[in-house]
Amino acid sequence: MLARFSDVGLIDDEAFAEAWVSSRHAGRGLARRALAAELRTRGVDEETVRDAIDQLDPDQELETARRLVARKLPGTRGLEPAARVRRLAGMLARKGYSGSLAFRVVREALETEGEPTDHLPDGFE
Repeated sequence: MLARFSDVGLIDDEAFAEAWVSSRHAGRGLARRALAAELRTRGVDEETVRDAIDQLDPDQELETARRLVARKLPGTRGLEPAARVRRLAGMLARKGYSGSLAFRVVREALETEGEPTDHLPDGFE
C-alpha cells in the first residue's frame, strides 16, 4: 500500500526533506547537523538527507548564525565575558553549529560591540 502512495506522489521523502530543511533553517535557525539529525529521526534515508542538507549554502548558514547571535547579544550585556561566550556559543551549539563557526561568530559580534576578545578562552579562534 505504501508503494502505491509513493507511486501516485502522496509520499515523497525528497520533497518532505527539502521543505523541512528550508522551513527549520529559516524559522528556527537550525544548522546542517541539527537538520540532518531531525530528518534521520523521522526515517528519511541518508542519501535523501544529504541531498536536502546540500541545498543550504554555507554562506547562508553563516549569516543565520550571525543573526541568531545578534538577537541574543543584548541580553548578555552586563554578564562576565566568559558567561557571555558560554551563552552565545552554547545557543549556536544547541542549534547544530560547529564549535569553530560558533566561536568565530561570537568573536565577531563581541568585537563589533567593542568588547575586547583577548580574554577569551583557549581554542576560541
